[in-house]
Amino acid sequence: MKVVLFAGGFGTRLSEETAIRPKPMVDVGPRPILWHIMKIYAAHGLTDFVILGGYKVDFIRNWLFNYRQSVTDFEIDFATGEVKYFPRDAEPWKVTVLDTGLDTMTGGRLKRAREVIGDEAFCLTYGDGVSDVNVTELVDFHRKSGATATVTAVYPPGRFGVLGLTEGDDMVTTFREKDAKDEGLINGGFFVCEPAVFDMIDGDETVWEQEPMNRIVHAGGLAAYRHRGFWQSMDTLRDKAVLDKMWDSGKAPWKIWKD
Repeated sequence: MKVVLFAGGFGTRLSEETAIRPKPMVDVGPRPILWHIMKIYAAHGLTDFVILGGYKVDFIRNWLFNYRQSVTDFEIDFATGEVKYFPRDAEPWKVTVLDTGLDTMTGGRLKRAREVIGDEAFCLTYGDGVSDVNVTELVDFHRKSGATATVTAVYPPGRFGVLGLTEGDDMVTTFREKDAKDEGLINGGFFVCEPAVFDMIDGDETVWEQEPMNRIVHAGGLAAYRHRGFWQSMDTLRDKAVLDKMWDSGKAPWKIWKD
């Protein structure tokens, strides 16, 4: 199963950092937040990634090209030019990086990747949020639900998409943007989607969280996986400081992998 990551936005609310790099490349501790997200999925055995780039996508490309050299011992034969890597701390990841356009909206980015993603269910999330969500259970829940898409429902503060859920029912009845009066479950990303979602997206101008998700809701196809554990996005410098502090403490809740 592929893991698709939105990584092309401008990240304007974190402009102090994103003026020089895309938001997924902003560090939490010693590594970009994108690395942390990939490590979460890899801990559940999902190591085939599709990164939907746009704004400063070359920053992501260069980081990935240089990543192996930065974490792995190697030997260079200057006479022949041969490079030999020693397999230490190098993740067994397969990564596809796509430039999905500078101004393309989230839905449009996803639709542009349709051919690469293929005709099987896939995971999808944002390149700026971490969680201790049990991805294995999430995928299993999605498969049993028979839904077109499953969204992880979480309880954090902030302005995110609000999910309407009936008590005792796992199917979403409404989806809209959060306002100041709202409390309760919100869109935490960490989706699982069937290929049918591509048909809900019109084009580059389509926002995934608007028309496509509402169409899925109206068709009765959006399920919610309730996650009561840790979840945190990185929208502002304050959010970054919170995540950095957790990482530096050695007790980051989203670090579910072994060193």
